[in-house]
Amino acid sequence: MKTPALVLTVLAGVVLAGCANNAAPVRVDPTYQEAASSPFIQSSRDAVSKLTAGFDMASLGGGPVLVATVVNVNDLSRAAPLGRTLSEQYASGMAANGFNVKEIKLRGDLFVREGAGELLLSREIKDIARNHNASLVLVGTYSAAANFTYVSLKLVRTDDSRIVRGHDYALPNDRDVQRLLTVPR
Repeated sequence: MKTPALVLTVLAGVVLAGCANNAAPVRVDPTYQEAASSPFIQSSRDAVSKLTAGFDMASLGGGPVLVATVVNVNDLSRAAPLGRTLSEQYASGMAANGFNVKEIKLRGDLFVREGAGELLLSREIKDIARNHNASLVLVGTYSAAANFTYVSLKLVRTDDSRIVRGHDYALPNDRDVQRLLTVPR
């Protein structure tokens, strides 16, 4: 008698285990703690820290820094949400590091284009810098590849367009980066 009861118990356990595996997947939303420690945000902070490490702030002569929208290296006239998001994070990071960053979106200048952000082309640097009394401009490009999106940042001196600092890094093409790379129509 003990053997059939044992067999029934084992069969019931197998059936219950099978039912547990067929349950609908449960959606797990990200938490505020995960958002606060986002590797995407941290990579932007690290990039700014590496770009500006040991920079002599006195060399700016008191002038502000402008941050241009990071653009696609293959189409400098457009920026995906990725470029605009990175630029916002770079501006915040530079301000947190003590730089006098001027918010240019609030001024309504002509070079702020709808849906493209602050596109700063080399032939415009001197005029824009003069209008804003800027000493440096942070410019950058990104290039999406199969596994990574490569980002190149440069601090450009406005009086002679010389690159005074540069930093390159890569973002993994995870779901967030892929979504930010999509240019709205």
